[in-house]
Amino acid sequence: MTNTLRRTTAALAASTLVVTGLALGAAPAQAATPLANTAHLDFLLDTATVKGEPGHTTYRLAEEPDLVMPWTYADARDGGAFERVGGGRLDPATGDYEQGAYNTDDISRAAVVYLRHWQQTGSEDSRRNAYETLRALAYFQTTDGEDAGNVVLWMQPDGDLNPSAEPVELPDPSDSAESYWLARTLWALGEGYAAFKEDDPEFAAFLRDRVQLSVGAVNREVLDTYGQYVKADGVDVPSWLIVNGADATSEALLGLSAYVEAAPDDAGVRDTTAKLAQGVNEFARTTTKGDTTSWPYGAILPWAESRSMWHAWSSQMGAGLTEASVALGDKRLREPAVVDTIRFSAELLTAGGPDNGWYPSPTERVQIAYGADSRLQNSIALSEATGSSAYTDLAGLQAAWFFGLNRSGAPVYDPATGVTFDGVQADGSVNRNSGAESTIHGLLAMIALDDNPAVAERAQAVATQKSRVGLEVVEAETAQGGTVVTPESSWTGESSWSGSYLSLTKKQQATIGIGSSNLERLIEPVIWQVEKGTAETPHSKWAQGRKPLDNLRSEVGSKGITEASGALLPQLLKKTVPAKADSVTVEGQRGETKVDNLLVRPVVSRVVVGGDGRTELVRNSTSGKQKSTIGEAGTNGSLRVYDRDGKLVQEKQVSGETRIDLPKEGFAILTS
Repeated sequence: MTNTLRRTTAALAASTLVVTGLALGAAPAQAATPLANTAHLDFLLDTATVKGEPGHTTYRLAEEPDLVMPWTYADARDGGAFERVGGGRLDPATGDYEQGAYNTDDISRAAVVYLRHWQQTGSEDSRRNAYETLRALAYFQTTDGEDAGNVVLWMQPDGDLNPSAEPVELPDPSDSAESYWLARTLWALGEGYAAFKEDDPEFAAFLRDRVQLSVGAVNREVLDTYGQYVKADGVDVPSWLIVNGADATSEALLGLSAYVEAAPDDAGVRDTTAKLAQGVNEFARTTTKGDTTSWPYGAILPWAESRSMWHAWSSQMGAGLTEASVALGDKRLREPAVVDTIRFSAELLTAGGPDNGWYPSPTERVQIAYGADSRLQNSIALSEATGSSAYTDLAGLQAAWFFGLNRSGAPVYDPATGVTFDGVQADGSVNRNSGAESTIHGLLAMIALDDNPAVAERAQAVATQKSRVGLEVVEAETAQGGTVVTPESSWTGESSWSGSYLSLTKKQQATIGIGSSNLERLIEPVIWQVEKGTAETPHSKWAQGRKPLDNLRSEVGSKGITEASGALLPQLLKKTVPAKADSVTVEGQRGETKVDNLLVRPVVSRVVVGGDGRTELVRNSTSGKQKSTIGEAGTNGSLRVYDRDGKLVQEKQVSGETRIDLPKEGFAILTS
């Protein structure tokens, strides 16, 4: 279940189960190999006996009426114990939760874990659990009627489906339209068919039928607008993405691509896969083409209904495109994935890692396994498709999040138990619960690392941050001058104010402190941009002392499918702020300028991490070459320099501090 979005506080009850002996063990350096340990996910599994409901059945239901599924949440208890709970409040009289005990989001991804673990290790236990969770998943799928192929999201502990949860999920009822859980069902069914095709042809044939059933729903509800485009704040975006999401569609592509490779003669599913991949690719190019030195820095955005939102969770657009490019034999599909991984991932690492949400500034700085794993999977997929060391170099840093390279400074995954904590807060505190989603994505990451032992070794060796110089947020309401305004709601309908904002009308001036630095810096004011023709367009003049920086005109095109008229977006100032400067000034010229905050980035950002080894990542955030240094006295290591497309342009052994030439938007990495 995507607990980052919609976890309701779960009531605890005496009837839920408790496991002991799952306290976090030793530091990761002493953890046993292999890293992937399904023990905690196995603990989350439980059984519900179903009798069948109209439109719902599964493989061998009459012979095997018990369905095996993971509970949604596991709340920490004293002594390293966990208690399995469902979503929402529990009704003691009925034993039902407001949402349910089990959900298809987690069942589908648990099936993927077991499938991959079985394929990797040959584990009979994982094979059996893959079979069981796929059977359970299929039961949630509606088999006939106008909603055929769609999927109910929730099930109660006694096996009753709950199509309409509290709070209401959209769509409501949950099988009445396209959804994230439909996409994730396709992910599991597709990988399931590929895994069981030779092992159990009869079960694989059942899974093939269920893939085709859900593909029928996608064709009916998503691809009915194939080839049509809609406006989103003036930008043309494809209208044929599942729930208008490149994120959801990409998770479907992971399963569909596996299916297409295993069933190359299924022309219908191949056609659907190609159309969905084209939609993600075209949408991705709206942010990965052109100037990627400004926000979102080459990232593939997740949602067609917002030009000002990015989130780390479910950001597997790069992996989805890469897997589709392999399955369909079309390398062009992965071009945006390269940009997203090479340019944005390097920027994200020096900014502090996989924050839950940049809306558009990093306002939701909680970090969870789903986000960390998503970024890692993009790099691993590109590494396998291209063989480039650029992706394994980045993956080593991305995977280190699980072993301590996060704001807590402590490991959040324990190989001895298979526990992955539910997240790290912005203040560095750890959510010590370990529900299905976190457990699943921790294991998906570990399975990928077990397939890439050199990346795993590097990730565990450099899990401590030594220093970081990267993107920082300066709140505009700290300014001297102007008027501070607190909006009634921080949520705009498609993005979020980080708090109060600074309002400037004509001739109003303000000075905003940005702190001191030894480096030249890029400044991006995050400004409310009005929809053209609906209000007077704000104009503002920016300077540093007597040095003009830029004149901004803040407007976007027609609202289109987005929720709000206008958009909260960063605007990169043409000129950089020189080293030693500690403030910028802004003056309103026309209309009302609403400044949320400033995104302040050094022209060259870096992060240095260590432990048993040392890794230094240096990133050029500009469109021109930059001279910099890497390394420090007394260190030796391997230096690799990559251009903006991941091409290796220099590789050598270096000693001590070394001068380097960074290609535009490229990065260098030093490992020792």
